[in-house]
Order: sequence, then structure tokens, then C-alpha cells
Amino acid sequence: MSCQKELQRLLFLLSVLLPTCCIAQQYDTASIFKFPVNLDSVVVKSGFDINAFIRRVKADTTFYKAFKSLHFVHYTAINDFQVHDNDGNTMATMQSKTKQEVANGCRTTQVLEQHTTGDFFDRSGDYNYYTAGLFAHLFFAKEPVCNENDIVAGSLNERGSGTMAKSEYELKQLIFNPGSKVSGVPFMGDRASIFDEGEAEKYDFKIAVEIYDGQECYVFRITPRSGYERSVLYNELTTWFRKSDYSIVARNYSLSYHTLLYDFDVQMKVRTKQISNKLYPTHIDYNGNWHVFTKKRERVKFTVDLEY
Repeated sequence: MSCQKELQRLLFLLSVLLPTCCIAQQYDTASIFKFPVNLDSVVVKSGFDINAFIRRVKADTTFYKAFKSLHFVHYTAINDFQVHDNDGNTMATMQSKTKQEVANGCRTTQVLEQHTTGDFFDRSGDYNYYTAGLFAHLFFAKEPVCNENDIVAGSLNERGSGTMAKSEYELKQLIFNPGSKVSGVPFMGDRASIFDEGEAEKYDFKIAVEIYDGQECYVFRITPRSGYERSVLYNELTTWFRKSDYSIVARNYSLSYHTLLYDFDVQMKVRTKQISNKLYPTHIDYNGNWHVFTKKRERVKFTVDLEY
């Protein structure tokens, strides 16, 4: 009788512990990056934890936080836009100096200087190019914008209404959350999910240690493997993580994709700097060529330098 009771107790303990064990095992398996990563000798000697690093990359919010923080400080921006035709000739330009003021929980943008050529603006004074309009939507506030916050948790997934808001959401996913699936973009599927099975095997992953702007950084480079150059979304994704706290101090992007309805080929460089214990973007360099069915093709280059 006592043996039967002991057996019952053992079965009960197994029924309680077994699910916990299985869940833990499932979590550990899911957290392991199964694809090869090339480490330089310095990284190898440091006993680097690749899986922990990949999890940090996927969960990073420091880069997005840097841009959110822009809404709460005074800064001056030097903006230089150039629009080119099919042959590379300049069709329109805009050079401007703008200043953001913040007061009573609201931000506004003042245009201090502005010079344009060509058809950069239409007759109504609106932007004649979608790229410029989207940039203004993200960075300029002609009218006071109030009651914002710099909370990043969940905000990457917020979707507004209207065409600009939809484009802003898609841009946020590609720029601030690389590796996540971008829903709502036709025919792209899981192309953006570069850390997941089905896409990860198309890329080479490399981690090295470099000095960038006087700071020791882990450099994470992602490039297409030989033979996959024409079937991936990211031609390059290079990120400099400050070694002391994993903040992103610089990132280079090169993305391209082609379908019957749309195509794009975009290169971008973003630089950040820590000011008064906060990270802010200081330089944006964009070179984009894109076309959407029913809209005219746009070839736009712009640089933005921000001073605080």
C-alpha cells in the first residue's frame, strides 16, 4: 500500500515538473541562434556569447529612443535635398536651416533659411516629392505638436491612419527594428525577417571589435551570402554598438527589393552622439531610388546635420 502511495506521489511530481521542464527547454531552443557567425580574434578571446548578443540586437530600443528624444529638445538642423532624373541630372533642390523650439510640452519648427530650385514645391506650397513630404512629416512641426512622450515600449507597433502614417509605420520597422516582419507591404512576405529560418541562411553574419569615434564598439555586419544577392532585402546592415552599454552609435543600411507593383533601392547612414546622458541622432545621409505603380519614380538624396 505504501509503495502505491509513493508511486502516486512520484507521478504527481512528474506531472508538475515535466511541463515546466519542457517549457524551459523550448525557450532555450528558441533563444539559440542556429546560423554561423564569423567572429574576429578579439571577440573570440573575450568568450563572447553570440546568442545573448543576437537577442540584444533584436530587442534593441536605444536607436529608436534616440529619435523619440528629439521631440523634447531644442536643436538646429542643416538640411540639403537633391532630386535627380533618370540620367542623374539635378531636377530640384532645397537647402534649409531649421530650428526646433520646445515650450510648455509642445514642439514647433521654425524655418530660419530656405532656398529651393526646380519644382521642389508645387504651386500650393506643398512638397512635390513624396520623400520630402515624409521627411517633413517625421521631423517638422509647422503647428505645435503637444503631449508627446518618449516611451518606446509598444510604440514601434503603433499604426496611425492615412498614407503618411502607414509609410511611417513601415519605415520604423525597417529602420528601428531590422529583423522583424513588416506587415502590410505586398509581396515582401518574410524578407525582412533576417534572423529567422528561411532568411537567415541567405546572409553572412560577422561580429568584430572596432574603435568608432573614440569609443570601443562591437560591429555587427550582415551581408548577403554569395548567390543570394538578388533575393534578399538587406544588401548591408552594419551597426556599431558601444561596448560599455550596447547603445547604437552608428548604423549603415542598404536595402533593395523589386516587384511588378513597386521597387526601391535605398542606402542610408545614421550617426548618434551622447549629450547630457542621452543619445541623439546627429547625422542622417539618405540616397534613395524608388517607384510605386501609378506614382512617378523618385531619386532623392538628402543629408541632415543636427546641432544641440
